Amino acid sequence: MANMIQAAREQVAHLTQAAYEKAAAEGLLPGGQTIRGSVEVPKDSRNGDFASSFAMAGAKALGKPPREVAQIILDHLELSGSYFQRVDLAGPGFLNFFYDPRWYGGVLAAVEADPQGYGGSDEGNGRKVMVEFVSANPTGPMHMGNARGGVLGDTLANVLKREGYDTWKEFYVNDAGNQIHKFAQSIHARYMQILLGEEGYPFPEEGYHGDDIKELAQGFYEAYGDAYRDALEEQWEKDMARFGLERNIPKMKADLRKYRIEYDEWFFESSLHDSGYVAETVELLTQKGWTYEKEGALWLDTTGLLKEKYLREGKSQEQVDKLDLKDDVLRRANGFYTYFAADIAYHRNKFEKRGFDKVINVWGADHHGHVARLQAALDGLGLDGSGRLVIVLMQLVNLLQDGKPVRMSKRTGKAIALHDLLDEISVDAARYYFNNRAATSPLDFDLDLAVRQDSDNPVYYVQYAHARICSLLANLAQDGDRVPTAAQVDAALLATGEERELIKNLAQYPQELKLAARDYDPSRINRYLTGLAGDFHRFYNACRIRGEEQGMRFARLKLADTVRLVLANGLALLGVSAPEKM
Repeated sequence: MANMIQAAREQVAHLTQAAYEKAAAEGLLPGGQTIRGSVEVPKDSRNGDFASSFAMAGAKALGKPPREVAQIILDHLELSGSYFQRVDLAGPGFLNFFYDPRWYGGVLAAVEADPQGYGGSDEGNGRKVMVEFVSANPTGPMHMGNARGGVLGDTLANVLKREGYDTWKEFYVNDAGNQIHKFAQSIHARYMQILLGEEGYPFPEEGYHGDDIKELAQGFYEAYGDAYRDALEEQWEKDMARFGLERNIPKMKADLRKYRIEYDEWFFESSLHDSGYVAETVELLTQKGWTYEKEGALWLDTTGLLKEKYLREGKSQEQVDKLDLKDDVLRRANGFYTYFAADIAYHRNKFEKRGFDKVINVWGADHHGHVARLQAALDGLGLDGSGRLVIVLMQLVNLLQDGKPVRMSKRTGKAIALHDLLDEISVDAARYYFNNRAATSPLDFDLDLAVRQDSDNPVYYVQYAHARICSLLANLAQDGDRVPTAAQVDAALLATGEERELIKNLAQYPQELKLAARDYDPSRINRYLTGLAGDFHRFYNACRIRGEEQGMRFARLKLADTVRLVLANGLALLGVSAPEKM
């Protein structure tokens, strides 16, 4: 079993139950009782590797004091062939189990059996999960927030895949709606300013001010000259939007590819409108009684949907009545569908048309108010949006340089673009840093720290551990020492505190992956790798390898190589390289 901690935990329960049944058969304890004691890892390893509360949980049913029950269980435990070498009775009746060397050897063997897949499981059972992330408006370059969302979404999808889910990575291109109207207006205004001068044509107050808009306008002018000077708005808006998107979207794809992100699909919002899918979705909501008309517009009864959702989730009627709930427009009086209508249709497409069991969106924290409304709308379509749509809300990034904040503003065109950031720091540093804290926490990104090559830089610290092991292996290979198999190693020799803590940490990796998937928190992998690197450095400084007798040398060599494999495994999930030299 790859998860050696879980295997040992289950074995504690099995051994304890078998001891109880044996004692009951001898008449020392009453039989036929179902005892549900816990099996926990003690905070202090001196109290064992696992502590069973079986005796305390069963004392009342068994009619004896906990310590007496514990002593009887202890006297009937059969540890031969198990993962444990001894069990102590402690406190009011705890049974403390201590690992046998065969367990430590089993950890090395589990990693050896599947280095790249180690830690994974079939927890997902092949269920289809989409992770949609970044989905930045294609009206300008991607910025720092997109950089954080990119690595969070990409790494989360990697973790879910390792846990047995059938994962799909998607980018939703908002190529329709009001932001595209503003985009075309901005290009048109800059185009007209090329023809008439900056004073000769006003720039729209809500327009996009970046230099990229000026570059697009210049490109349009070079392609068409003054042919659009007197064009009707319907014509220039359509053609300028298309011109801008045809240039921006390939740039976005190139930036994300440089960032080591490849999507399974770039899904275009316009396809939902062109196919009639938005109109069909709104009609379905109408048929189910969730819409009404007011002032020429079609509205969604968001209030009613949310009240039903919150009552199902356990809120009281009084609590629900106090909420400030509002309805949403689906189709404006001019006949145009809103972004919210398109978003409902898009998510209906994910669940109903493409058959995803679960959908995970990585959004900025400013979308907080949109979460429950979208889930409720999907509930109204009978798609269980509250249970199947998960939103990971991502807090802001604070960029620091020389210890001071670097100000960013998208409206004024002074945002730090992703491609500019990746010119300043390595992709490895960017991916590691942006995933270094849970999405729920704001992130301070220190540009100076990200380029330092010392132990204060977390990505350097982890990569250096990997490179240090590679160098060690190369030096020992020159001496004729090759990494042995787990079967060739006497794990009993790995008896120091540093060695055993390191192996226990290696065994913890499957649990970290499981929790990262469960909590939608891939930053757990960063914290795990940083801890593993630290444990390795302590082991390396405390336990000599070169010059030791062969048995010890081979055991420690195997341990070091196993750490190398797990470091590479985790770094691959993060999309970060594992260098052999630094």
